[in-house]
Amino acid sequence: MATENASRAVRAVIFDMDGLLLDTEGIYTDVTQTIASRFGKVFGWEVKQHTIGRGARELAEYVVEALTLPITADEFLAEREPLLCAQFAAAPAKPHAAALVRHLAAHGVPIAVGTSSTRAYFDLKTSRHREWFALFDAIVTADDPEVHAAKPAPDIFLVAARRLGVAPHEALVLEDSPFGVMAARVAGMRVIAVPDPAMDRERYASADAILDALDRFDPAAWGLPAR
Repeated sequence: MATENASRAVRAVIFDMDGLLLDTEGIYTDVTQTIASRFGKVFGWEVKQHTIGRGARELAEYVVEALTLPITADEFLAEREPLLCAQFAAAPAKPHAAALVRHLAAHGVPIAVGTSSTRAYFDLKTSRHREWFALFDAIVTADDPEVHAAKPAPDIFLVAARRLGVAPHEALVLEDSPFGVMAARVAGMRVIAVPDPAMDRERYASADAILDALDRFDPAAWGLPAR
C-alpha cells in the first residue's frame, strides 16, 4: 500500500466534517429520535446508517419515508432546526482530528473542508474549534453558490479541489460515510474511509483504504510530510 500510494503522491487533502472531524452524529440521532418519538417511531440504526453523509433535503425525505412520519420533509426540517442549533455549539472534536489538521497545515499541505452542512451550521459546530478550523485553506458547504448538489454528487469536493488549486486526481479525501466515499470517487479523487464502527465495511469497498481512526492515517504513505 505505502509503495503504491507514494508513487501516486497527492498534493492536497479534503476533509469531511461530521463524523470525521467533529463528533456530531450523536446530535443528529438525538434530534431525529425526538421528532420520531412524537409519532411513536424509533430512529434505529437500520435507518440511521442510510442517512449518514446525506444532504439535509435528501436526509429529510429518506427519514420521513422510512419511518412513515405523518409530516412533510419541509416540516421535518423546520422542526429539527432549533433542536440542532441548541446542541451544535457543544459538538466535540473527534480524536486526533485537530492534530492531523495542524500537522498538514504546518507543512504547507493545502487542506479543505468539504461538508454537507450549511454555512450557518458549520459556524455553529466549529464555534469551540475556531483556532484549528482557521488553518483550512478552503471551506465548502452544501449551500455554497458553486455547489449544485450535495453528496453523493461530487460538487462539494470538486469545488474544494478547484479552490485549493489542484486537479481532482491530486486530491485525497478523508470521509466517514459511504455517500462521501461515492462522491469522492465520482469526483475522480482518491479516498480513505474512517467509518463508524457499526457500519458494514463492505459499503466502503470502493475506498482506497479503510481506517479505524484518524491516528491510523500515515501521511508519508501518500507522499505527504511524515508525522
